[in-house]
Amino acid sequence: MNSGDTAWVLVSSALVMLMTPGLAFFYGGMVRRKNVLSVLMQCFFILCLVSVLWVVYGYSLAFAPGKGFWGGFQWAMLNGVGLEPYNDYSATIPHQAFMIFQAMFAIITPALIIGAFAERMKFASFVVFMVAWLTLVYAPICHWVWAIGGFVRDMGALDFAGGTVVHINAGIAALVTALMIGRRKNTQKHTPSPHNLPFVALGTALLWFGWFGFNAGSALGANGLAANAFVVTNTAAAAAGLSWALIEWMRNGKPTLFGIASGAVAGLVAITPAAGFVNVSGALIIGLLVSVFCYFAAVIIKPALGYDDALDAFGVHCVGGIWGALATGLFATKVVNSAGNDGLFYGNPALFFVQLKAVAITVVYSAIVTAVIYKVVDVLMGMRVNAKDEDIGLDLAEHHERAYTMLE
Repeated sequence: MNSGDTAWVLVSSALVMLMTPGLAFFYGGMVRRKNVLSVLMQCFFILCLVSVLWVVYGYSLAFAPGKGFWGGFQWAMLNGVGLEPYNDYSATIPHQAFMIFQAMFAIITPALIIGAFAERMKFASFVVFMVAWLTLVYAPICHWVWAIGGFVRDMGALDFAGGTVVHINAGIAALVTALMIGRRKNTQKHTPSPHNLPFVALGTALLWFGWFGFNAGSALGANGLAANAFVVTNTAAAAAGLSWALIEWMRNGKPTLFGIASGAVAGLVAITPAAGFVNVSGALIIGLLVSVFCYFAAVIIKPALGYDDALDAFGVHCVGGIWGALATGLFATKVVNSAGNDGLFYGNPALFFVQLKAVAITVVYSAIVTAVIYKVVDVLMGMRVNAKDEDIGLDLAEHHERAYTMLE
């Protein structure tokens, strides 16, 4: 057991935990004021709900070793998950430290989907949907990609901190839910503007801060790999923020705070699968290009196709995650991580096709099962609030609270 490694992973767990409240402010600032509390409530409820489900059975399904659909229930209630290292996952840290670090990933992943259906889903249906999604979508994909015996891991796919498991998985689920729940009322001709851009900036800052735990913590030790992941994470985020601002400047004549925040988050998404495998030059290219892809998806394609992914969960997380996963197949190098592999530009084109296969598996499985879960919950409970409640806003209709009050 290494005390430095343990301290770093525990601090990283706290940093990743902070990302979900950060996401709440990021998303909360983007919705209309009558719905801001509903977004914050959904994020904080997921933080509580998944924290409990993870120790009861989620960690066991996701990480108990085995070659099946998921890991099974042998580690339910953390049975056998103790304070000693478990060498397959946590060679120098307590097994429980690895477990709680992974819990924070399991929390933020379903929270990302909120951005697609914001302002129009019943809270009770939301809770049931999220329990089912964590169990039937997140846990299996996590097992396939990261667990001992997972078939995507065994075929050689690289995902350092969650490009497939977190971002593509949540992003494609976001698109499915946005399509199935339908557009928000009265938004065909006018998309609502963010009601509180300072909240968006605050949320971006908290996400960027927490992302160092997300990526550098995935080294599972205070070592050189963590340092590389930290450096390339910051580099890609900064490059993407600059490139998004430049695109806006060129197309619209003025860069915006909302744009640079969106770009920074896209850069963080894209570098996530690659952070432990690429050097700083690869990170620069990943960051500079991801804004091109995500801007095109969120600003040009979405209005053209007419779907209402309210907060661009698909346009940023799925598109950015796909680029990051494929870019890992281009720029990965064993000079950074000898346990990884070389990518196309380092003499191994096979890795790119392995990454492409991992992306396809994630997209297809997550999309199909998300659609089935949505349909079942919709038939049993109804997913969308009624027209009156949507007009009133979910803060009052679903939670009987107001974010803002007028002084007399």
